[in-house]
Amino acid sequence: MASSFAARANQALMQSSPKWRLAIWLLLMLSASLWTLQLWQNGARVQSDILAMLPHLQQDKLTERALNQVEATLADQVYIALVAKNETTAIAAAKLLMQKLEADLVARGKQGALTDIRSADMQLGEALGQFYFPHRFKLLTAPQAEALASQNIESLLEAATAQLYNAFSYANSNLLAQDPLLLFPANLLTLAPSSKVRASQGILLANQGDNVAAVVMAKGRESAFNPNAQLAQMTALTQGLDAVKQSYPDITVLKAGALFHALAATQTAKSEISILGLASLLGVIALVWLAFRSVMPLLLAIVTISSGLLLAVTFTLSVFGELHLLTLVFGTSLIGIAIDYSFHFYCERLSNTERSAKATVAYIFPTVTLAFITSALAYVGIGLAPFPGMQQVAIFCAAGLLGAYLTLILAYPLLAGSRLPEGSRPLALAGTYLACLTQLSKRFTTPLGMGMFALVILVWCLVGVTKLTVDDDIRHLQQSPASVTEPENQLRQLLSGGTDNQFLLVRAPSEEALLQQLERVSPMLDTAITNQELGNYVSLSRYLPSHRKQDTAYHLQGEIYQTQIDTVLTSLGLDENLKPELQAAYLAAKTDYITPAAFLTLGAGKQLAPLWLAPNEANSPVSNGALNDDGASAEHGAEHGADQGADYGAIVLLGGIQQIDALKARFAHDESVQLIDKVADISAVMGHYRLLTLKLLALALGIALLLFSLNFGFKKAAVVVAVPALAALLTLATLGLTGSPLSLFHALALILVFGIGIDYSLFFASAQNHGKAVMMAVFMSACSTLLAFGLLAFSQTQAIHYFGLTLSLGIGFTFLLSPLILTTTLALTTNQLLTTKKS
Repeated sequence: MASSFAARANQALMQSSPKWRLAIWLLLMLSASLWTLQLWQNGARVQSDILAMLPHLQQDKLTERALNQVEATLADQVYIALVAKNETTAIAAAKLLMQKLEADLVARGKQGALTDIRSADMQLGEALGQFYFPHRFKLLTAPQAEALASQNIESLLEAATAQLYNAFSYANSNLLAQDPLLLFPANLLTLAPSSKVRASQGILLANQGDNVAAVVMAKGRESAFNPNAQLAQMTALTQGLDAVKQSYPDITVLKAGALFHALAATQTAKSEISILGLASLLGVIALVWLAFRSVMPLLLAIVTISSGLLLAVTFTLSVFGELHLLTLVFGTSLIGIAIDYSFHFYCERLSNTERSAKATVAYIFPTVTLAFITSALAYVGIGLAPFPGMQQVAIFCAAGLLGAYLTLILAYPLLAGSRLPEGSRPLALAGTYLACLTQLSKRFTTPLGMGMFALVILVWCLVGVTKLTVDDDIRHLQQSPASVTEPENQLRQLLSGGTDNQFLLVRAPSEEALLQQLERVSPMLDTAITNQELGNYVSLSRYLPSHRKQDTAYHLQGEIYQTQIDTVLTSLGLDENLKPELQAAYLAAKTDYITPAAFLTLGAGKQLAPLWLAPNEANSPVSNGALNDDGASAEHGAEHGADQGADYGAIVLLGGIQQIDALKARFAHDESVQLIDKVADISAVMGHYRLLTLKLLALALGIALLLFSLNFGFKKAAVVVAVPALAALLTLATLGLTGSPLSLFHALALILVFGIGIDYSLFFASAQNHGKAVMMAVFMSACSTLLAFGLLAFSQTQAIHYFGLTLSLGIGFTFLLSPLILTTTLALTTNQLLTTKKS
C-alpha cells in the first residue's frame, strides 16, 4: 500500500515539468519570506527568557495565583551593595547611585529602565505607629499578655516607671495620657523583624567584616529576560556605577537579581549561536567541496539550508509568535540534517553520471520521502515534552526538514542539471570502506563470531546501563557563571539570607481562620530557625493579628482599664482625671479591629499586599491587577482539589533555607499549609517525561517495524529497526560508563537518534549495486550531523551539552552499524534464493 502510493507520487513527479516545479518552489519561498516579514512587523520577537522554557503545570487557582504573586513581587528586582571601609563613604556612594538612577528615570520618563529606586524607608516606623496606635487596646506582647493573665500588674508598673526615669525613653506626657503603662512602644518594636541590617540617613546598611555595605534596590520596568530591557537596565546601572567609581574608587560593588542571570544567559546563547552555527556551516561547506569539487553542489547546499531555515523560522513564529534563543541554538543542528538530502542526491548522481537530475530525484524519491516522514515524526516526539522551548525546537526542525525536502523535490530537477566533475575517488573510498566492513561482518556470520559479538555487546550494555544515574534538576537548564553567582551569594548573606524561591502557602475558608492559621505556623517557623533549618521568614502574622488574638489582648487589658486603673494612675503619679477618658477609649475600641483591608491599603502595608490572596480579585484588599500574570503555574495543588478558588490564602516568604527536607516534613501532614518548591516540582515533572519519552521511543520502534514490514517484509524491517535501537542502547550504556547522568534531554536526543538513524538504515536497505553511493552519502551525512551535534556538546548550557553529547554518540554508533544492513540484506536475499531453488 505504502509502496504503491510512493510509486504513484513518483510517476506524477516524472511527468511534471522541472520549470513548473521551480516556479512552485520560488512562489513558496517568496510567500514564506513575506509572511515572516509581516510577523516581525506585527510584534514577533526573539525570546531570551529561560523561564519561558519551563513546563506549565495545571494546579488549583489559589496555588497558581500565589506563584504569580511571588514571581511578580520578586522578579525583575535589582540589588546593588556598595562596600566601603567606613559608613560615611558607603552612605555617600549609595546616595550618589540613587541620584544617578533617579535622574535617568526623570530624563527618560515612561521609557526609564529602572523604577522604584530605594534603600531604607525612614518613615516606615512612624507610619506603622500612626496606624496601630488607635488599636493599642488590641495589642500585647507575649510578656505583657503573660503578666496580665497572671494578674502581675506590678511588673508592668515597674517597667513603665523605669521608662519614665530613662533619659532615652520614648515616653512623653501625651503618650502617658493615652497609654499609662507604656505598652504600645514595645508592641511597635515587635513589628520590626530581627535582621543584620540597619538604617542610617535613609540608607540600608550591613556589616561585611570590617567593611560597611550600603544596599540600593530598584525594579526593572520590563522583564529582565527581554533583551531590549536588559540593555536599557544595564546602561542605566553602568552609568550610575561609573559615576560612583569615579567619586569613590575604593568602592566594591556586589550585584544580585534576575537581570544579571538573564544577561549571562543571553550572551551565552548569542555567542553559541554565532560560533556553533558558523562552525557547523563552514564544516558542511568544506565537506561538500571536498566531496564534489564543484561550485553548484556547494551553492545548492547553501540554498537547501537557507530554505530549511526560512520555513523553520516562518512556522515557529506562526505557531508561537516568538523565537526562543535556545531554539536557535538547538536549531543549528538543522544544518547538519537538512543537508542530508543534498548529499544523497549528489552521491547518486556521482554514481551514475548519465542519469539526469530529474531522474535522480525520482530515483531517490521513495526512500527520501520515507526518511523525511520518520525524521519529522521523531521531532514531533520531542514536541510532546511539556517544555515550550522544546516544542519550539520540534516545530523549528520539522519545518526546516520540510523546507529542505521541498527544495530537493521542486528545485533540484532544474537547478542541479549541470554535470559533476569526475567523482571516482570519493566513491572508491566509500566502496573500499564498505568492502572492509563486509569482510569484517563475514567473520561474525559464523556461530563463534556471532556469539562473541553478541557477548561483547551484551556485557557492554548490561554494565553501562546498570551504572546509569538520573538527574532531572531543572537548574541544569541554565547555569550562571561564577562571576554572577558569587557576588549574589555575598549579597544574600548581607541581607540575612535574602528570599528563596520556595515559600509557604497557607489557606483557610475565611479571613479570620487564615489569620489564625498564620499565627499557628509562625512558632513552627521560629523553631525551624532555632534548629538552623531556616534563616528567616516574612509573614503577615507579624502585622495582622487575628480577631481572636485581638479579643484576648483586649480582655486582658480590661485588668488595667477596668480593675486596676486607680492603682496604675496613682503608682505612676498621673492625674486621676485621666480615668474617664482612658476607660471611654478602652470601651470604644471593643469593636474596632485591625483588618487586612485597612492595613494592606496603607503605604506601609502595600509592600506586603502581594502576600495576601483574597478569594477573587474583586474582594482583594488591594488591586492585584497591576501585578504580572505571566508566571508559570505549579506546585502541589492537585492534593487540594482541582478548584479551591473560594479559599483565602497567604504567602509566607522563606529565606536562607538550609534543610528543605526538614521543612517539608514539618508541614507534610498539614493540609492547610503547602511548601511550594517550584524547582523540585518541575524537576519531578522532568523525571516523569523522561520516562515517558523513553517509552515513546520504544513505541516508535514498534510502529516503524510495522510500517517498514509493508515495504521490506518482516525480517528486513526488523534489521532496519534494530540498527537505531541498538545504537540507542549502546549510547545509554556509554553514558553510564562515562558517568553522565540520564535526563530528559538525553531521552529527547535519543528520539532524534532514532529519527536520523532510521534514515541511514532505509537508504542501505534500499541500496543497489552494493551501495557505494549510499555509503558515501551516509558518511557525509554522519559527518555533517556530528559537526552540528558534536559542537552542541561543547555548549556551556548543560541541557544543550547533554543533548549534543547523546546525539553525537548515537549517530556515531548508527554510522558504524548501518552498513551492516547491506550485508545482512544480501544474506537474507541469498538464503531466500537458495530456499526457492530447493523448493
